[in-house]
Amino acid sequence: MDTKIAVIGCGNLGLSIVEGLIKNNVGKNVIATRRNTDGIEHLGNSGVTVTTDNVFAIKNSKVILFALKPYRILSVIDELKPHFTSEHIIVSLATGISLDELKSHVGPTIKIFRAMPNVAASVGQSATCISKNSSDKVGLMEVEKTFQLIGETILINEELMESAVVLGACGTAFALRFIRAMVQAGVQIGFSSKTATQIANQTVKGAAEILIATGNHPEAEIDKVTTPKGITITGLNEMEHQGFSAALIRGMITAYNKIEDSK
Repeated sequence: MDTKIAVIGCGNLGLSIVEGLIKNNVGKNVIATRRNTDGIEHLGNSGVTVTTDNVFAIKNSKVILFALKPYRILSVIDELKPHFTSEHIIVSLATGISLDELKSHVGPTIKIFRAMPNVAASVGQSATCISKNSSDKVGLMEVEKTFQLIGETILINEELMESAVVLGACGTAFALRFIRAMVQAGVQIGFSSKTATQIANQTVKGAAEILIATGNHPEAEIDKVTTPKGITITGLNEMEHQGFSAALIRGMITAYNKIEDSK
């Protein structure tokens, strides 16, 4: 891919995206900006242009990813608006800022999309949800191509974008907390922390790969490994008695409500 990409605001998410792009050997086509570049200077070793100059990044890129906090993105867009052209494709990664609101700041001739990747972008495994409010197929293809370099893309309606934040972005932390609990249990039943981590990581990866490969509902695969009066069903039932699924669902809904309350 030869498209020039700017990542405006290389915090944790922006950095993960750039790292994923580097792994796909397109670092030379990336400009990464940050107010203080000390934490991202190492990206230059992979061909990425690192700068504090957002105007430079805009003028030398086509796809512009705004990886900024919601309270900052509109003011930064306002500052950079004079430098946007009809050739630019702008992608907001900010939670809670609608396409209509973004459009009112960038102007009517600029292509704009919303996307929600996650930090697994750094290893090329992001689940990136994308939403649009135009019929611009060429711009959408460009955005999808960009994010397919760092994982899978899913096109969704904009009203589901905040849900995507919880399921796809916060979901990474929720999954990691589950793995942490597996490791803790593994240590209690006799493994070293290192070995328990290795087993848990590969087990969770394998479970996800089964679902990806088969397209089955998780319960269908659970049925295959549970036998009458068996070990697996005994453990699963105890987890449910302790509120495992309910706690996870409540946590995700609480996270979603946090987004809604902040609007």
